[in-house]
Amino acid sequence: MSPETDKKTKICPTCGTRLTENATRCLVCGTELTAKAAPPAKKADKPSTLQAGRMPEITLSLPAALGALVVILLIGAIVVYFALRTGITGTTLVDPTAIPTATETPTASPTATEVYTLTPLPSATAQPPFEYTVAAGDTCGGIAFTFGISVQSIIIMNNLDAACTTLRIGQVLQVPYPTPTPLPLPTNTLEPADATKAACATASYTVQENDTLSSISANYNVSMAAIREYNGLPTDAVYLDQTLLIPLCARAPTPGPTPTSTPPPPYPAPNLLLPVDGAAFTLAHDIVTLQWASLGTLRDGEAYQVIIEDVTADQGRKIVEYVTDTKFIIPTTFRPDDTVAHIMRWWVVPVRQTGTDEQGQPIWSPAGAASEKRDFTWVGVAVQSTPAQ
Repeated sequence: MSPETDKKTKICPTCGTRLTENATRCLVCGTELTAKAAPPAKKADKPSTLQAGRMPEITLSLPAALGALVVILLIGAIVVYFALRTGITGTTLVDPTAIPTATETPTASPTATEVYTLTPLPSATAQPPFEYTVAAGDTCGGIAFTFGISVQSIIIMNNLDAACTTLRIGQVLQVPYPTPTPLPLPTNTLEPADATKAACATASYTVQENDTLSSISANYNVSMAAIREYNGLPTDAVYLDQTLLIPLCARAPTPGPTPTSTPPPPYPAPNLLLPVDGAAFTLAHDIVTLQWASLGTLRDGEAYQVIIEDVTADQGRKIVEYVTDTKFIIPTTFRPDDTVAHIMRWWVVPVRQTGTDEQGQPIWSPAGAASEKRDFTWVGVAVQSTPAQ
C-alpha cells in the first residue's frame, strides 16, 4: 500500500481487522476504538453523500448462543405439535356422503295354516229343582242320599241352618237335580311299540356291589340287550344303587349268558375276612361278627352255610345257619359262661336248595367248595385273681 493509504486506515487491537481511520468500533469483534480528533472539514466541491444508519449489533458468548438455539428449537417443536393437534381434532365441516336408500325386497307372504276349530260339546241344560214334602223320620242326609245329591246343596237352596236340624213334617223343600257326571275325554291310542312296553310286566332291581349287567341278565334270564333297551342305557355299564326295570316279558326260554363276575356252580371256596385266625375275644366282646368275601350275585335258592363249632374239650356245641349276606353275627347265647378260653372254629360253604323235607324246611346241598377253617378264642366270664398271701 502507498503511504497515503496507511494514513487513512487503522488496525483493531483485538482481532487485527483493518478499519478506516475514523472508525470507533470494530465491525468484527465489536471492540470500542479510541476516536482521534477529526481534522477540520474541507469545503467539499461536491455535495456530501448521506450514509444509511447501521443495525445494532448483538454480541453473545458461545454458551449463550447454544442456549438460545435450544430455546428456539423447543418453541418451534411446541408450535408444530399444537398445529398438528389442532389439525387432527379440529372440527371441519365435511359434506355428508349420500347413503343410498335401501330398496325393500318384497318377501313372500306366509301361507295361512288352516286351524281346526274344536266343536264345543253341548252343555247340559240345568233343570229347575223339584219339590219334596218332608215326611216323618226324614233328614237332610237321607234326602240327599235318596236323590243322589249333596246335603250342602239342600241347605243352600232352602236356606237351612248349617246342621240341617230345622226340618219339620209337611215342610216343602226345593231339591235340585243331581249334576250329571261329565264323560271322560277320549285318550289317544298308544303306538304299537309304546303299547307293547306298557303291557310288559317289569321287576324293579337296585344294582348292588359287584353287580354287572351280565350278572343281572343271568339272574332274571333276560337278555342284556333287552334290559339296556328298556332302560335306555347307552352302554353295558351299571352303577351302584342304580334302579333298573327288568322287562319280564322279554324272558328267554333258555338261560341267558353266563355272568362274568358270578361263575356257575360249583362255586369257588369263599375267602374268609374277619376275624383273623387266632383272634382272642374276652368278656368285653358281647358280639362277634364273622365276615367273608362275596361270590357274586347268588341265584334264587342259593345261600351261604355258616358252621361254628366249640372244639374245646367236652363241649361239642355247634351252630349251622344259612344266610344270603356276607356276614353273620354270633348270638350271645353261644358265648361261653365259664372262665375257660373256648376255641371256636368256623367256616363257610356255598349251598343250593334242592328240595324240602317233611316239615317244609329246605334241603340244602353244597354248591361249591368249602372255605378254609379259622379259629378264635372267647372267654365268657372274667377270671378271678387269687389273693396274695
